[in-house]
Amino acid sequence: MKNNTEVSEFILLGLTKAPDLQILLFLMFAFVYALTLVGNLGMILLILLDGRLHTPMYFFLSNLSLVDFGSSSTVAPKVMAGFLTRNNVISYNECAVQMFFFVFFATVDSYLLASMAYDRYAAVCKPLHYTTTLTKGVCAFMAISSYAFGVLNASIQTGDTFCLPFCAYNVINHFFCDIPAVRNLACSYKQVNETILILMSSFHIMFAFLVILISYFLIFMNILKMHSSEGYQKAFSTCASHLTVVFTFYGTVTIMYLKPSSSHSMDTDKFVSVFYTMVIPMLNPIVYSLRNKEVKNALKKVVKKAKLYVCVVH
Repeated sequence: MKNNTEVSEFILLGLTKAPDLQILLFLMFAFVYALTLVGNLGMILLILLDGRLHTPMYFFLSNLSLVDFGSSSTVAPKVMAGFLTRNNVISYNECAVQMFFFVFFATVDSYLLASMAYDRYAAVCKPLHYTTTLTKGVCAFMAISSYAFGVLNASIQTGDTFCLPFCAYNVINHFFCDIPAVRNLACSYKQVNETILILMSSFHIMFAFLVILISYFLIFMNILKMHSSEGYQKAFSTCASHLTVVFTFYGTVTIMYLKPSSSHSMDTDKFVSVFYTMVIPMLNPIVYSLRNKEVKNALKKVVKKAKLYVCVVH
């Protein structure tokens, strides 16, 4: 990363300048962040404790929960501290680190969703060969590849952004160091960097999304061959939670990163950013908990054991 900057720190404008809303926003963010921590870390713990959930589907789900926890933790603590202290200054290096990890987690998220789509394809279309298709080695390879793509994309995107010179103006019209907002401050020609952003984002988003589309196309074709309503319902319950997460994730990411900077509205970008940095990581474990009988049963089992333990202690 080549540093041609005279700026040593940035000022984040945040979501609002109204002092009356700072405490309210802090409470809202704190509530959502607490649910995110409890939901995602609880999901990971639940999967670890229940042997019936030691399957490829829940292996990927535990990784998705870990990534959602990391993604939210990259942004939320700094934002909440700003609400309380009214200090929205972030150093040059902290901004780069925040951007790196945000892009990293977002990229890993997309590839994990693609891996989960392939898992659903194998479960619905090749149930007899499921255990031999998705072995522990294959699952580990898919997960490691997701993290590797995350590191690669985050390194390129962050390096490409911070190689730009930032001359004097250092006020970021956002509540965290998002790529479009930071690049708007550069005092040099940004067309090449913007093209790299769109190309890299398009490749990672579209490649993962193509895997999802092909997987679900094959699932849909297989469902059409089924002649029983029970088969329809089983296939739908297998895929419903994952499809819900896919639509919410890719919808917001597409709005943010697959359009030129000239069409960006910062108010709109901030609203969408709140959704994919705070709301989606909170919703994912809820979606999988509400629509998944195995997760519900595992949760009931853990709660029952906890109650029994409390009774024994007292």
